Amino acid sequence: MKADIHPDYHTIKVVMTDGTTFETKSTWGQEGDTLQLDIDPRTHPAWTGGSQQLLDRGGRVSRFNKKYGFLGG
Repeated sequence: MKADIHPDYHTIKVVMTDGTTFETKSTWGQEGDTLQLDIDPRTHPAWTGGSQQLLDRGGRVSRFNKKYGFLGG
């Protein structure tokens, strides 16, 4: 392994959007820095599933179920 080409790997504190914190190793910042998250897995819809409901009214889902509904599932 070549010397002095890899970033420094150190401990930082991460603060989630709800205020909870944890320590992790990272190459971000300096030793002991605090990373304040704006979006995290507890609040982002990609991880939480969002609050949207499926409204179809005869669209794609209905056509799919009509075509492939015999498969069960």
